[in-house]
Amino acid sequence: MPTHMGYPGVYIEELPSSVRTIASVTTSVTAFVGRTRRGPLNRPVRVTSFAEFERRFGGLTSRSAVGYAVHQFFGNGGAVAVIVRVAKAGTGEEACVTLESTEGHSACPVLEVHAKEPGLWGSGLRIAVDQDTPSPDRTFNLHVLDARGGARESFTGLSMDSGHGRFVETVVNAGSALVRVRALDEDRPDPSGTVSKPFAAELPALGVELKVKIGDVERAFTLFEPDHDGEPPADVTELALLLERKLRSLPDAPGRHAFAGAEVTAFGRRLQVVAGSLDPDDVVRFVGECANDLGLEASVNPPVFALRGGKDGDPPGPRDLMGSEARKTGLQALRDVDDVNLLSLPELSAYESAEDMVTVLCAAEQLCRERRIFLLVDAPSAWGGVDSARAGIGAFDAVRSDHAVLYFPHLQLTDPLTGRLRAFPPSGAVAGVMARTDAERGAWKAPAGTEARLAGVRSLTVRLTDRENGLLNPLGVNCLRTFPVVGPLVWGARTLAGADPLDSEWDVPVRRLALHVEESLHRGLQWVVFEPNDEQLWQQIRLEASAYLNDLFRQGAFKGGTPREAYFVKCDKDTTTEADIERGVVNVVVGIAPVRPAEFVVVKIQQMAGQFDLS
Repeated sequence: MPTHMGYPGVYIEELPSSVRTIASVTTSVTAFVGRTRRGPLNRPVRVTSFAEFERRFGGLTSRSAVGYAVHQFFGNGGAVAVIVRVAKAGTGEEACVTLESTEGHSACPVLEVHAKEPGLWGSGLRIAVDQDTPSPDRTFNLHVLDARGGARESFTGLSMDSGHGRFVETVVNAGSALVRVRALDEDRPDPSGTVSKPFAAELPALGVELKVKIGDVERAFTLFEPDHDGEPPADVTELALLLERKLRSLPDAPGRHAFAGAEVTAFGRRLQVVAGSLDPDDVVRFVGECANDLGLEASVNPPVFALRGGKDGDPPGPRDLMGSEARKTGLQALRDVDDVNLLSLPELSAYESAEDMVTVLCAAEQLCRERRIFLLVDAPSAWGGVDSARAGIGAFDAVRSDHAVLYFPHLQLTDPLTGRLRAFPPSGAVAGVMARTDAERGAWKAPAGTEARLAGVRSLTVRLTDRENGLLNPLGVNCLRTFPVVGPLVWGARTLAGADPLDSEWDVPVRRLALHVEESLHRGLQWVVFEPNDEQLWQQIRLEASAYLNDLFRQGAFKGGTPREAYFVKCDKDTTTEADIERGVVNVVVGIAPVRPAEFVVVKIQQMAGQFDLS
């Protein structure tokens, strides 16, 4: 009702709708856990393209199976991945550099700059400092350059005063994806390059001969020539432009860009001269009596300060991948992520010990069961044929789960780093096929068959025949096959619990559809908690759950000609008794009739005598 009615007339009030909808959750967001070149340790990061993976995790490296798996995932139709970088505990180190200040006339360390993440990649970072700010006597600028990756960051107007609004720790640590800093003193770090003394209001005579040395190359030039340079500089800014033009006109050493790319900046009444190079050895030095008279060498530093000491660390072992649930490391870091549907551990296939591999898989399977995730298992790389696969499959009895699926054999692709053919575990590419199938047909379509082509795959490490496929399929091993015209593809849709002796009803599409329905209902019915537990609530639950399931039925997720044959939702006094109500329990029973894949297609042909009249 309107809160106040003060005059005769018509009042309009908008009422909120009591109808809630259950939205379908994602089906193919894939988590990759393992070693990468860079990135935050034990923290899930979502990426939506391989280019983003390269920027955040350093791209491909021969020491990481994860990078290749992610590359194959996006190449086969994957859309969203979650990456968890794992390294052996205590082995990786961050690159760092300590910047000094001579403002107090004696050099002292004032600012530590660390790579934001451990790894050798941090040794490619370069730091440049200048004081070209509106307050050149109190603030400074910090520039971060990734010499290998090409990323650049600039932070301007920084202060070493912790009470300043642009305190260096606050600004850089919150805004940089490359570094973090720690202030050691209140003095500012010295600028990079060569800095002059302050010039007087009236510039000195500039028609002097100067000698400049960058690295081991020395050149001489006349600073100002009236016949060639026109009017003399009127202020420090014009002097900076003149000096920069003179330096850039000097010949470089072959293949170098130190003189040609030199930069001269005026700030306050001073000049900063930086070589056009990222080589810390390319220090600009002005030599001779004339340079001393002009005060061109008050402070001499490299053009950039290089970070040193970064180490990648040793590859993660089984304990590192399994991680700790209390500290949320390794696999357990995925407990903080809501939308993960598939899990790939491509490094496991290279383990020499089947026991170590299965130990990690057991921990992963438990996580998947708790978080409604589907585990993609790569066959060990040691399985060189059908006989070794049949002999080795017994090691996986501990993970005979309907939440896990195993694929054999490995893929042969061209390595983008070397251009040579190389074997790779298949889980990354298969996850991409699942994502592509989900987008085109839905999670209830088996990610197998002639539509499940493996893009970019040249061949398979083991070429299987129909008879050999028939030996592995009853054991719950999904085979990758090569067929004429179509090429390499996925040719199996059984979970590890789908071996013939186990007689599991859960094949890959049925299990993935059930996980999808369970997670969607779990999230969509959160509003029910603490609502009055009566017939009105039960009716709303039936309405919303039925509307969601009916939408899936219309898309072809269930078998049956009518909704009654495809699914049911029961929530009433039969499912929720008075005792349940007293205990605060509401029971919802949902049944679905999933569409099962046609794994065996039998065509019977009978020879008939005589002729048929088809009119």
